[in-house]
This record gives sequence, structure tokens and C-alpha cells, in this order.
Amino acid sequence: QVQLVESGGGLVQAGGSLRLSCAASGSIFSINAMGWYRQAPGKQRELVAMITRGGTTNYVDSVKGRFTISRDNGKNTGYLQMNSLKPEDTALYYCYARANFHDYWGRGTQVTVSS
Repeated sequence: QVQLVESGGGLVQAGGSLRLSCAASGSIFSINAMGWYRQAPGKQRELVAMITRGGTTNYVDSVKGRFTISRDNGKNTGYLQMNSLKPEDTALYYCYARANFHDYWGRGTQVTVSS
């Protein structure tokens, strides 16, 4: 099994920055893709950003130009640099990984942006 643990969330004022990390551990053969989803209270989970092992990235339109996803394949760790944060970015952020032909999820880290 693969375990994902997120860190780096917290409280920040609008316009500020946070960097989220996702550390993968366990019986990992390879991680084909890593990404970040978020879910605000009363709303469905939303894909924020995704990166393949080869470095191809995708972002939801609302974060383009503000967020940057990256990964360190050697450390099995993913990152999400979040700049120019807005109150509407407030959500529980979940790490996602595609590994060993299965989907894995972290338990989430809270990001709160105050106005």
C-alpha cells in the first residue's frame, strides 16, 4: 500500500503564499502522476493541479498563473506553490497519486485565506 501525507497548510491573508507538500511512502514501484484536489464545505471535490512523471502539468482555470505544481521523483514528493491567494481558495487540499496502477489519497491539509 501507498500512504500520502500532506503538510504546509495554514492561515494566510489574501495575497499571501503557501507551499504544500505531499510525501508518499510505502510499497511504491512508481508514481505515474501526482496532483492536488480541494474541497470547500458544502461543495464537491475539485481538481486543482496535476503533474505527470514526465513533467506535464494541468491546472484548473481559477489558479492558472498563481499556483505551480512540481514533484521530486527521487523523493516521491509533490509540491504545490500557492501565490496571490484569495479567500475563494479556502478549502481542504488533498494530495492525489497514481501509483502501482491504483489511486491513492491523502487525508488533507487545511488552507484558509482571510480577507
